[in-house]
Amino acid sequence: MNRTKPLPAALQRWAEQRIGPVVAVRDASHDWDRSRVWDLEGERGVHHYLKVSTSVKFFTRESRAYHHIVPALGHTRAPCLIDDRAQDLALLLTAVPGAPAKRLGLDAAQWRTVHQEAGALCARLHDAGPLDHGDRVEAEASLHAAADGAEKYLARAGIRLNQDEQQLIRDHAARLRRVGPVPVGYIHGDNQPRNWLWSQHGLAFIDFERTRPAARVQDLVILATTQWADHPDREKAFLHSYGRKLSDAERDALRCLSALDAVNCLAWGPDNGDAEVTARGRRTLDRLVKEGRP
Repeated sequence: MNRTKPLPAALQRWAEQRIGPVVAVRDASHDWDRSRVWDLEGERGVHHYLKVSTSVKFFTRESRAYHHIVPALGHTRAPCLIDDRAQDLALLLTAVPGAPAKRLGLDAAQWRTVHQEAGALCARLHDAGPLDHGDRVEAEASLHAAADGAEKYLARAGIRLNQDEQQLIRDHAARLRRVGPVPVGYIHGDNQPRNWLWSQHGLAFIDFERTRPAARVQDLVILATTQWADHPDREKAFLHSYGRKLSDAERDALRCLSALDAVNCLAWGPDNGDAEVTARGRRTLDRLVKEGRP
């Protein structure tokens, strides 16, 4: 079990200059060592969150997202940025109601409703304004960039994959370069139920440190390899409210991206003691092996 992480006094003073006195601080970090998030309770019971990013890249992405992209989701559908502090990679955020959907023990009908709302929110996020030239170039290169990461992941995974599995990953990376044009936009980047807060008020998204311009289908990989693998009704509900079916090129890309996600999981999961991520990678890879090479 990770130890409670204390909020640095300088950051608490900075937060109090913006939101008033803080009467209670709770460590709200994810259960991995580099996560740094605190729940700040004010004198009137109002809560805010203070997050310290793990890198300049993630801080820059998340700060930009809150300024220019996240507002497209609508009021109460995501936190609002109160302020950021670049020298400490810190963001001060409003709280939104709800708890992570994956922790709530939802029944089948409730899960369909959650996915339906998630599809609608993803549609808003993916279409959160026109891409400028630089963002469009990055987005249109995103599938090739994903394919470029295959060898890095394979090297990190090492003997966790046999030779046939390694070749399968390489085949999918090569195919990903050939899928052709797919819709691009702004993606959440870590789109999954741990970052969906569900309450009686509906669904809200959190955690935008991976938000960036990319192929829109990249936002569906984790869902396809977890939630949708055994529950096609959830996929149907999501895509219905998303507003369109995936194109053939997107379906092809999704399969290739799932292969790359599998090797990434098998590289990262064991190294970080994350059994859930490791199992996701192994399950996806086993399925792709049964289906055969692309």
